[in-house]
Amino acid sequence: MFPSILIVDDEPSIRNSLGGLLSDEGFEVLTASNGYEALKVMDKDSPDLVLLDIWMPGIDGIETLKEIKKSNPYIQVIIITGHGNVETAVKATKLGAFDLIQKPLSIDKVILSINNALNFRRLEEENRYLRKKTLEKHSITGNSPLVAELRGQINAVAPTDSSVLVGGENGTGKELVARTIHQLSSRNEFPLIDVNCAAIPEELIESELFGHEKGSFTGAISKKIGKFELASNGTIFLDEIGDMSLVTQAKILRVLQEQQFQRVGGSRTLKVNVRVIAASNKNLEKEIKAGKFREDLYYRINVVPVRVPALRERHEDIPLLVETFLDENTRKGLGPRKQMDAEVMAILCDYHWPGNVRELKNLTERLTIMVEGETIHAADVPAPYNPVAADEAAGTEVAFFKSNSFKEAKKSFERAYIRKKLAENDHNVSKTARVIGVERSYLHKKIKQIGVNANQRPPAEPDV
Repeated sequence: MFPSILIVDDEPSIRNSLGGLLSDEGFEVLTASNGYEALKVMDKDSPDLVLLDIWMPGIDGIETLKEIKKSNPYIQVIIITGHGNVETAVKATKLGAFDLIQKPLSIDKVILSINNALNFRRLEEENRYLRKKTLEKHSITGNSPLVAELRGQINAVAPTDSSVLVGGENGTGKELVARTIHQLSSRNEFPLIDVNCAAIPEELIESELFGHEKGSFTGAISKKIGKFELASNGTIFLDEIGDMSLVTQAKILRVLQEQQFQRVGGSRTLKVNVRVIAASNKNLEKEIKAGKFREDLYYRINVVPVRVPALRERHEDIPLLVETFLDENTRKGLGPRKQMDAEVMAILCDYHWPGNVRELKNLTERLTIMVEGETIHAADVPAPYNPVAADEAAGTEVAFFKSNSFKEAKKSFERAYIRKKLAENDHNVSKTARVIGVERSYLHKKIKQIGVNANQRPPAEPDV
């Protein structure tokens, strides 16, 4: 499909000659003799690009450009004029015009400008698509009231430049919240630089944050750009800020107040424009009372507090999270797409998840890798997530260690192991023997020796 170009000019000779030349170049050509007619064509045909004359009777080119950009902000507009001047060019550019070409028109220059504008539009579309995919990837998964409230807070604070303090337990997704805020902000075309305050040694953190000059200390063999400088015009995410020393907190506070700093060993003052998002799993108000966190820094970063709920507070989101992680595991090539039966989902929803979403994600990945079949059953879920497995494991361990006989301990283990494997394989002896790598006759013999009922299945649930 060829790109369509709308030529807007009150001179018929321009419309006809330019239209013919562009048709010969393979473009689909639309024409309009004035701004009002151009806006009607825009509504009907949605061209890919507009060549717009400035001086026309009625609605002039500048007013037409305003209306075009109001309803079609991503369309590229090239201004053509016989009365071009610097003031017109500046005004048109501020309103979103891609280029300005003076009459008499050079067809080579027109074609070059059109191709540049169409390429720029394609890149913009790709960037919007990638930004959308990034936002989807970093979106908060869940439909619970607490997640809806969290999304509302994110949507409210993201368009601003206010500092945000994200609170919540480990594994709840504080970094995900920070990335979502950045992606929804006006700074999303600039970098989000994250700093794990707990992972950087105290003697290196100043260099990491502010950079250093060559030779400023032993080992500084070259100049280093710090995190604040890298985040200029974007966002800096100070993760686990509660683990910073009081000395470093004082330096951070000064940068946030003055929006300037010096590299370690440097004398030049660098100005910086960054938005700050901080996160901590600690109660910073308690840390302040304990003398471990600066109160003035707390009020500087805690302009808008956002709390990420623990997974145990939103159990209704677990099925959706599980399905999301199973899809992700398949995309990562960890194995075929697994299904979880209803009993497994009930087990997962009943668990208290001290490690929160990160723990659920890790378990889902583990089950995707370790379960051979297409469906994950309750017997596949290990302790401590599965209370039955936990009880069996505890009972088996007691049997192991209560026995003073190696022979009896071995028999206890074989009994528990064979019961579990039979349950995993729907009590099919042939399949179980194949899975554990023994002959069917040998497994039958063992079943008789240790007193396991091969046909015993879990009791059926009564009809409701």
